[in-house]
Amino acid sequence: MKNFILKSIYILMSIVLIVGCTAVKNTNQKQRGAAVGAASGAVIGGVLGNNVGKGNNTVLGAIVGAVVGGVAGGYIGDRMDKQAQKIEEEIPGAQVTRVGEGINVVFNQDAGVYFDTNKSNVKGTAIETLDKMAAILKEYPQTNILVVGHTDSAGPDDYNLKLSQQRAESVTNYLVSKGISGSRLTTEWFGETQPVADNGTPEGKAKNRRVEMAIVANEAMKQEAINKANN
Repeated sequence: MKNFILKSIYILMSIVLIVGCTAVKNTNQKQRGAAVGAASGAVIGGVLGNNVGKGNNTVLGAIVGAVVGGVAGGYIGDRMDKQAQKIEEEIPGAQVTRVGEGINVVFNQDAGVYFDTNKSNVKGTAIETLDKMAAILKEYPQTNILVVGHTDSAGPDDYNLKLSQQRAESVTNYLVSKGISGSRLTTEWFGETQPVADNGTPEGKAKNRRVEMAIVANEAMKQEAINKANN
């Protein structure tokens, strides 16, 4: 799925760059980059963010949908590189993937955010992991965070949906309790509908019981990036 999305981004970027460059001939290089970037971000976000976010991978869709593109997108990407590296260094078990202009972080049993069977309270190693995550999010305040809860396929669908909601909200509430502004956080949940592994094996189920985060630039960072691209 991720390879398909990245290939689609490159194809769309190529199309938009051709069209965009034709429309902005009488501008300097940075202005062209910003103008084309804005257009490509709108196209990519509208097409891929809309499609990926519907039943396939909501976190990836959120990241793709936040694309700015161009010189401004490069500035945002540099900032995200640093934050992703920090997360990898501070939370070794977390699965950190840089996608476009955002970061996908997956917390499962191996990453230290683990919930007891049929439970949703944050405790044990999850506290230490989320404390570290909160500290990093404070260090990079110009980002918004989507928290998404998932379960494996054991149990009724409606129960799993509710459980994924409770677990995602537990993570969100814990981050707020550690000083992360609630205005930066959005919470969603999908029960067993977005598996990343085979629910037919214990190992696969363990991977599907997870909380994911999408970290993207907020409006302040986007505006800062656009201003720098225009100077």
